[in-house]
Amino acid sequence: MTQRRTCLLGAGGWLAASLLPLSALAENTGAFPSKTLTLVVPFASGGPTDAMARTLANAIRPLLGQTMIVDNKPGAGGNIGAEWVARAPTDGLTLLFGTSGPLAINVSLYRKIGYDPIKSFAPIIQIGHLPNVLVVHPSVPAANVKELIAYARANPGKLSYASSGNGASSHLAGVLFNMRSGTDIQHIPYKGTGPALNDLLGGQVTMSFTDVLTALPHIKAGKLKVLGVTTASHSRALPEVPTLEEQGVKDFDVSVFFGIVAPAGTPPEVVAKLNTAFATVLQQPEVKQVLAAQGLEPAPSTTPAQLAGFMKSELAKWHDVVKASGATVD
Repeated sequence: MTQRRTCLLGAGGWLAASLLPLSALAENTGAFPSKTLTLVVPFASGGPTDAMARTLANAIRPLLGQTMIVDNKPGAGGNIGAEWVARAPTDGLTLLFGTSGPLAINVSLYRKIGYDPIKSFAPIIQIGHLPNVLVVHPSVPAANVKELIAYARANPGKLSYASSGNGASSHLAGVLFNMRSGTDIQHIPYKGTGPALNDLLGGQVTMSFTDVLTALPHIKAGKLKVLGVTTASHSRALPEVPTLEEQGVKDFDVSVFFGIVAPAGTPPEVVAKLNTAFATVLQQPEVKQVLAAQGLEPAPSTTPAQLAGFMKSELAKWHDVVKASGATVD
């Protein structure tokens, strides 16, 4: 393939390639896939990331004509699985079901990782994102984010936010909130979402940035007050709840995103075929239903270029936030 053709396909050919039927793409990519594919989940089995990956792997088999197995490789916040895929052959048969951690945050959080989120991977498709909500204990005298900020400024040391651990999304969301709102709300880290939620419900801490599915039953029961959604758009689970940005917190867009990537150097034709297959699966009603049940919001676009650009913007944002937080992991 000439250099000119490679550039054209890499920069502007994604749309045309994604519109081709899978049979046509199969002709362009030979027998790909010629054997079983592996979708690596860099977290333990049984969680929401694992459930989403298995749903997609099962649904994509008829489109690719080969089995796709899910291989859980947990550890180091997703870094172990991500590094495994980064070092895999560039034949498109080994893919990573990545999240914000290994694809955007960990490079700034961990002192050393064995891959580069941008240079080590070929983006395939963004699956969607999981929004967080800002929830407070009912004792907090605030009905919205503006009132919360005013209370925090007038009562320094009164508010604290729980997270599932140093460097977790729920921690960094609080750091970004302090940065954007001019507040200094104390961070209280826990070992997991469960203990953090228990102390929030008990009033030992006053607020938290947690995922919408975890918070929803407690919001409905009146045990927590929801003040805002952390994403730029409303949540389908809580459509009436305004975003933080709508309430005056500028440039606040926090969620856990999910994307599929291959090792860098995977042929563009193979990436295009995988992109088309996954994009097709994401439109299937039964797949939509499962992902929605996990709280997932659809991505604004499903092109490889969209995921590549999004990862770069997330890397820049979280680099500044992690630096401000002072959090590091060996």
